[in-house]
Order: sequence, then structure tokens, then C-alpha cells
Amino acid sequence: MKQIVLPLLACLQAGQVLAQTLEYPATRQTAVVDTFYQKNIITDNYRWLEDLRSIETNKWVESQNSVSKKFLAKASNKTNAFLGFDKYSYVRTTNNFVKDGNYYFRYYYYNTTGSSGLYYKSTMSDNPTLDNVSPLVDPKDISATDRINLKGYKVSQSSDLLAYQFSRNGSDWAEIKVVELKSGRHRPDHLRFVKFSNIAWKGNGFFYAAYPKAGEGQKVYYHELGTEQTQDKLIFERNSAYYMFDFSTTADGRYFVLREEHQVTGTESTFIIDYSSETPVLKPLLANLAFTFKVQNSRNGKLLAYTTHNAPNGRLVEVDPANPFNWREIIPQFSKALLTETYLMEDRIVATFLVKGHPLLTVFDYTGKMLYNLELPVATSVHNFSGAPNKDEVYYRYNAYTFPSVVYKFNTKTFERTLTERTTVSYDIDNFEYKEVEYPGKDGTLIPMTLIYEKGLRLEGGNPTLLKAYGGFGVISTPHFDPGIIHFVKKGGVFAFASIRGGGELGQEWARQGRGANKQTSFDDFNAAAEYLIQAGYTNPARLAATGASNGGLVVAAAAIQRPDLYKAVVPVAAPLDMLRFEKFTVGALHVDEYGTTQDSLSFQKLREYSPLHNIKPTVNYPAMLLMASSNDDRVPPFHSYKFVAALQNRPAQKNPVILRTEQDAGHYGATGLYSMVREEADLYAFVMQLLSEDQ
Repeated sequence: MKQIVLPLLACLQAGQVLAQTLEYPATRQTAVVDTFYQKNIITDNYRWLEDLRSIETNKWVESQNSVSKKFLAKASNKTNAFLGFDKYSYVRTTNNFVKDGNYYFRYYYYNTTGSSGLYYKSTMSDNPTLDNVSPLVDPKDISATDRINLKGYKVSQSSDLLAYQFSRNGSDWAEIKVVELKSGRHRPDHLRFVKFSNIAWKGNGFFYAAYPKAGEGQKVYYHELGTEQTQDKLIFERNSAYYMFDFSTTADGRYFVLREEHQVTGTESTFIIDYSSETPVLKPLLANLAFTFKVQNSRNGKLLAYTTHNAPNGRLVEVDPANPFNWREIIPQFSKALLTETYLMEDRIVATFLVKGHPLLTVFDYTGKMLYNLELPVATSVHNFSGAPNKDEVYYRYNAYTFPSVVYKFNTKTFERTLTERTTVSYDIDNFEYKEVEYPGKDGTLIPMTLIYEKGLRLEGGNPTLLKAYGGFGVISTPHFDPGIIHFVKKGGVFAFASIRGGGELGQEWARQGRGANKQTSFDDFNAAAEYLIQAGYTNPARLAATGASNGGLVVAAAAIQRPDLYKAVVPVAAPLDMLRFEKFTVGALHVDEYGTTQDSLSFQKLREYSPLHNIKPTVNYPAMLLMASSNDDRVPPFHSYKFVAALQNRPAQKNPVILRTEQDAGHYGATGLYSMVREEADLYAFVMQLLSEDQ
């Protein structure tokens, strides 16, 4: 690839041509010309915005934020978005705790400006409210200047210690500290350089993963309590940045299990330490697998693993470490049910499946006999199983788009389910209609979509509608509580979530059909969803908006650039948009299997064809867009949104507003403080509702 820099020093004032009288900041154009494969010449006028530390870039972002802040403040006032979002986000619970070891834990916002703290108690009956109760881990005690976000915790096998991770200002880089559960006293242990790691306790310490040196790959260490991090024992490493690891210790403490995955090829290997052997050392169990194999736990010396081998919808098998190629199937694959989670107890297995948008809660014994099966309503979610494996009861969370997470206690012998709390909300949770439909994609494939609207709503082709999707990495997008949906729907809107290909809602093959060279299928599926909503009489292009985050942000941006006639407003959040540069930054090189690479000529052509930034046409007035980014996003650097906004704004044809909202001191998942989170989400819905309510 050849590169030529041509300083044009051209400043365009796009605000002069906008009917909405938005005055955008002047954006300098300095052309950088890249030549791919001798004949593909790509001009990048905004390469300078990739320098996130430059004074000029930061001043430009501040100016863009000033424009968006004014626009969104007016929109919020007109649509009552902030007050409505705040009203519906008010949820009061008495005991939203889950059990881990001998204690019960929950995150809780004790004020509107800070991040959530971690609280705990010894029984479900004491301290029915957290008012005036000090948290076990308080973010403001970690730092008075940084925005601290708690990223997870793990209780020791003896339930006397808890190791927790936290990050600063939204970064993916994390630190680990240790606190005593009986006294609440912090130990001096403090680990740094941690990233994309879990925690697995063993004896007087725990395993974790870190990147101790820039440019090197991830490494797995064992930290013994009371020692310096420099003394930690190196357990495993690869001389490549393309490998990542996850690991665990089995509940009986016998095995340490490490799974490595090559982020480009998708191949994986599993290694174990058997602590019952005379010489406990890390040994390979299964190597270079082309399918998923995840050890869940052990029982009677055998390993229990989830696998997609000869089972794209997943199954559970028992593996003898002494003979790892001889498997006994416990939970078979079901052709129309996707195995989503297993929780292994002493003599019961709790498993969840997904069938056409409905979660199934099931119980098996270890012979594979199904003892219980409960189909739950469409677009609800069952997750976060916890408890003591040797007891009969397990706790889990249950929620949907329109009702917040609640905790159930479930007896695996009597199958009795008991709600552990009373939850109070400010609206009628029974006043929403959930509807599961299927629509044809471009190639005729039927794609599931969930619709939500108020009961009794007249569907006459003009309803404000918000269409959302994710569609990447084989991720199963499970419903989660969103107060914005409630506000939008109660104002007469229709919310739609399309389970497009690329996601994992229908299994591995469904994901493969929207990955790599097939990525365009995801965008076609999304536009087909928009066409269905219009043709079926739910809405029309003047009343249809689209949003998605991360990969979902790419989906909605690409869909809108390809079919601007379908949408009135589009909100890509933390979206990769310059797909010819994505692999050159942070973790982008690990995702070429999902998106493609410029290092291959055929793959380059695919990227060039769908990259939103590179398909903006000079004469098209694209739908109104709000680009939402975070200043410290390590996964999708915010310059993707910066360059996309600049390219859209600086064209006389762009009459519809295009604005940028950048959350400061935040990462890939956006704002962290309660007030900031409400403000951020309210701005998204304010923008959508304002645009969809405008007279045509």
C-alpha cells in the first residue's frame, strides 16, 4: 500500500446550507491517499482526526459537543425524554441480591453522580434496604479523581475473600484488589496491566490474565496473596497477540482449566492441571479444535463441557481426562432449541434454551433425563445462575425490555419458583404487547423479530418506530430492561428488535451467514426488517428510526448509507465505520474473521463495498444521524465516529442534521454514573422522537 499526503487546508462551513440552521464546526480537510493493490485509490480527508491526543482534535470534538448539546437539549424538552427516562428508570427493590459462596451480592447506585458500589450480606433476610449501609467496595474510595467502574468479582472457595476488578475512565485496562468478607478490610494486593481477564481462585491466591508489556500477547499468571505482582508465577503464554485465554477452577478444586482461542482462525485448545496427581502441571487436553469446547465443571473426576462438535446448537458432554476423545453425551443437541447456559449442581443440571424468542428453563439429571421444562414468555431473559452446587436451590435473574431484573429462587427438586423480592415501578408492566414475527430476508430466509407496543395501539402505517439489531460475533442478544423503550412506546411508538444473521440467536450457522465475506447479509437483513415494518403497516420511512451499538452501530450505519430512503433518523453508537482502518487500532486486528482484512485483495473489496465511511455519496441527503461515541473507547476508537460525521457534514447535499455526541472519560459501554447514563440514553431517545415527530 502506498500513501501520499496532500495538504489541502480546506475548511468547509457546512452549517450554512442546513435548513435546520445548525452551524457545524469548521473541519479541516487534509487528503491522505492510500493505494491498495495498485489500482484502488482511497482518499481520506480526515485522517488527522485519528490523533485523539491532539489539541486540534479535542477542540473539534468540544465544538461538535456544543452543537449536539444544544440540539439534544431542545429535543429533550420537546419530547420530555430526560424526565420520562428518569421516571421509568426509577426501580425500587428490597432484595435484588444473588448468591456467591456464603454471601449475597448486588451492585447499587447510592447517589446519582457516582458509579455503582458492591454491597453484600450474609442472609436474604437481614438489611432489607441498603439505605445508610456502607458498600463493601465503594468506587469513590478507590479514586476521587477518576471515574471508577467495577467490572466483576470472584469469591474465594472458602468464602472469606473477594477479588474484584475495576477500570478507570472507561478503559478496558483493569486492576484487581482483594477484600476480606468478614471484616471488610482490604488486603494490600493490587494488580495492574489486567485486560480481558476473569479471576479463578485456588488455595491462597488466584489466576488472572494480563498484558505486562506493550506489544506482547496476553499472559496467564497465578498471584499468591501477600506477594508483589512481580513475583507472580507465569502459567501460560503465546508469542502472539492473536491468542486470548479464559480459565477456571472446578468447584471441587481438583482441576484448573485453561482454554485458548486464536482470535482470527477461531481454533481453540484446552489445557488442565489435575491437582490430585503427584505432579500437578499444565497439560494439553484437546488441541487445535475447529469447534467450541468449554469445560463447565467437574464431577467424580470427569470434566463436564459445553461443545458444538457435531452440534451447532450446543450440547453437554462428560469427558474423562485420561481418555479425552471418549465422550458421554448428557444433554443432546435439539434441532430447534439453542442451548444458552448450563448451571451444574450436585445431582441436577439447570439449563436454559432459546426457541423462537422464548427462553426455556429446564432441569436434567446426569443420565440426561429431562426432569422439568418451563417455557417463558417471548423476549424475556433468564441468566446469572448462582448458589451452592451441593444444595437444592439456585438463584437466577429474570427480566425483559419493559420490566427490570428480578431474582427468583428455584428449587431443583420441587421445581418451585419463589420471587425473592418485591419490585416497585412507576408504570403498569402488563400494558405492553409483545409480538414475535418472521420476515423474509433478501434471499428469502425467514428472520425473527420482536415487536413491542402498548396494548390497544392502532397500527395504521404511521407509528413512530425504532428498529434495533446487533448481528455480530455469534452473540445472542438477550433482552434487557430499557426505560427508554417504555417512554417511547408509551408515546405511541413501536420498538422492534431484529435477530439478523451474524448474531447467534439461531446458532452457529446463523452467525456464519453474516460473518466475514458474508457480512453484507447482516445489512441486507436489517434493511429487509425495515421494509417489512413499512409493508406490514406498522410505520413508513418518515416515521422509522434505527439504532445499534458497537457491531450494531456498524449495521445501522451501513444499512442507512445503502438504503437512505428507508429511514428518517439513525443513531450508531460506538460504531466501527472506517472499515479499511479498523484492523490497525487496538483490538481491531483480532476481528478480521468477523469483518475482513485489507491484507487480502478479495477481502479488501468486500470491506470497500460496505465500509460506511467509504460509501458516502456526495449528492445524497442521508437520514438525520446522531453519532454517539466515548473518548476512551479502547475497542472502537471514537475517531470512527469523528471521521464519519465530518464526511457527512461537509457536503452541500446534507440537509438533514448530523451531530456528534462524545461522552468524556468513558469507554466502549458509555457513561458510568447513574445521572450520566440516564442523560446519555435520554439523548438517544430525544433525538429519535424529535425527528419522528416532525411534520413532513
